[in-house]
Amino acid sequence: MSKNSDIKVALVIDWLTVYGGAERVVEQIIECYPNCDIFSLIDFLDDKQRFFVKGKKASTSFIQKLPFAKKLYRIYLPFMPMAIESFNLGKYDLVISSSHAVARGVITYPNQIHFSYLQARGLKYLYEEKSNYTQGNILGIFKEWLSHKVRMWDSIASSRPDYTISNSKFVSNWNKKIHLVDSHVIHPPVDIDLFSSYFSESKEDYYVIVGRMEPYKRFDIAIKAFNILGKKLIVIGSGTCENKLKKMSLPNIEFIGYQSKETIAKIISKARGFIFPGREDFGISLVEAQACGTPVIANGQGGACEIVNNIGNSNNPTGILFKEQTVESLVDSIHYFESLKDKILPNDCLQNAKRFSKEIFKNNLMNFINSKTYDLK
Repeated sequence: MSKNSDIKVALVIDWLTVYGGAERVVEQIIECYPNCDIFSLIDFLDDKQRFFVKGKKASTSFIQKLPFAKKLYRIYLPFMPMAIESFNLGKYDLVISSSHAVARGVITYPNQIHFSYLQARGLKYLYEEKSNYTQGNILGIFKEWLSHKVRMWDSIASSRPDYTISNSKFVSNWNKKIHLVDSHVIHPPVDIDLFSSYFSESKEDYYVIVGRMEPYKRFDIAIKAFNILGKKLIVIGSGTCENKLKKMSLPNIEFIGYQSKETIAKIISKARGFIFPGREDFGISLVEAQACGTPVIANGQGGACEIVNNIGNSNNPTGILFKEQTVESLVDSIHYFESLKDKILPNDCLQNAKRFSKEIFKNNLMNFINSKTYDLK
């Protein structure tokens, strides 16, 4: 790409509500293109969280002004395709969309180049989990009809970007299967510096699990497994399943709620192992744990396969991947892990985590975009 400062860049985002994992990618894209203009269906970021967009305000869609949009914006999913198509990006040379829902469906012009970074399996709940939206009544049938219409639009929208980038091979393969669209893989950025600053080779006799307590995270598998094992498990985070999980837990399981990243890093760094029973599109916490020097015991589906050097498949293992997403499989894996003693080394974990630094992400992204836009004037 030409280094001409006159090149105009539009960054299109699904929504701006909190600073989470997807927003960390957005933050790094903005560092690559500090003069970009942001377009988002809604922008309800509070002032304390605007640091990652460098104080920018997004141009928003009509959904911003709809009732309850601040808290219940997801109910407007049927209107999101129309909303994302309403953005006029005619004055821009380069369009970058950061998409886990509809952002990649933004309409561009023939003289523009559109790169879309897939943060996840786009609208996955309308594909793999669509049975949850269909019930044997009129409301259920109506929901499925709406879901069908959005899936039809999504199929068309998936081919709109000139180049698609996925955050993992898992997402890339899914996108290829569902939409027949190839994509380049660039793993998302992780704050290696923060977590590695708490690196420790000394471990204490407990395990840790971190994240939002939602059904798809499968914290229930970890709770049931440690009820059987009787070993200490520290649970960090909160969510809709928290009370249910607490009720099923025995005294060896300790819930400590939401914690700062610094506190999380301290706790992880001293843990014997990091537990990860969910199937994620990537799994940033797996990288963070390894940056602390802590081995991981993770479900072997999803993005974990790209993050963890599985024992038996690597000369420098960083954890164990268990195949079945079951309590029994996790229990067996922990027994196996404890029999290994010192075969998984903290320094190997740290070195593996460094593959996912923010600097590497930015270099990979810029190199890929530049290789495809060398003649953009």
